[in-house]
Amino acid sequence: MSRWLPSLNAVRAFEAAARRRSFTGAATELNVTQGAVSHQVKLLEDQLGRKLFRRGGRELALTLAGMLALEAASGALDRLAQAFAELRLGGGGKRLTVSVSPNFAAKWLVHRIGRFSAAHPDIDLRIAPSLHHVDFAGEDVDIAVRHGDGNWPDLHVTCLMREELFPVCSPALATGKPPLRRPADLARHTLIHTQDRTGWKTWLDAAGIRGVNLERGPVYLEAALAIDGAIGRQGVALARTALAAHDLRHGRLLRPFGPALKAPYSYWIVCPKAAANRPLVRTFRDWLVEEAARDVSAIEAPDRRKPAVR
Repeated sequence: MSRWLPSLNAVRAFEAAARRRSFTGAATELNVTQGAVSHQVKLLEDQLGRKLFRRGGRELALTLAGMLALEAASGALDRLAQAFAELRLGGGGKRLTVSVSPNFAAKWLVHRIGRFSAAHPDIDLRIAPSLHHVDFAGEDVDIAVRHGDGNWPDLHVTCLMREELFPVCSPALATGKPPLRRPADLARHTLIHTQDRTGWKTWLDAAGIRGVNLERGPVYLEAALAIDGAIGRQGVALARTALAAHDLRHGRLLRPFGPALKAPYSYWIVCPKAAANRPLVRTFRDWLVEEAARDVSAIEAPDRRKPAVR
């Protein structure tokens, strides 16, 4: 069967320009000149007999035909990239590269990944810690866990868990002197802060607590380090559900009291829409969701003193 196809170079140039709304951005991504991108887009428009952009102004605007073309081009390029990546790996397609934040890797994933590997020994799992949100079009990553509001319309998005903010401390600190039985007792304890220092003020206001000195106490750049500081009896930290879950379940931390506040952001599992139903991606996503559900059921009670250990 004969197939009519436009120039692949033209499709790539158009897709990059349409996604970035910029010929300059597309040129940087593809490592070509802006003129080359403009030429390839014009070639595609000539081949299709349709205008794909409304030119004028600082940002490119897509026509209706351009919107339809972008959806088709993005899906097709994603599928091509995935297929040839698997061929490059020998055709087995058993390598899965996962992008996560260093915090999530250190406090959540590293404690569980052995169970995944034991259940799926044929999958070559690669963990890529990163501080930035992965660009699936430009990076060799299959699936990612992001912290945010879940609003990424160009990606397939699954909520890993809804997060809360709550105080945590070591069991030794909670049972020592001075006592730590109710929120007002925080006035006699050291608070552990993260860089912006806003979390504790929000929590104390919600709990109706006054007279707590927010200026003292260690400050950590990373939330994972603040939690480790609480485990080490340096003070009381304000923790998010996912990052504290493992240590709560294994008794290194406890939640001395409530309330728990809804966190502004949560963890989400994201991947290109074209890759969402790949067996490897689906297997890993389902495993992540199952692990997170176990955490939520185990630590949902704010006054739990002895988390179950499995």
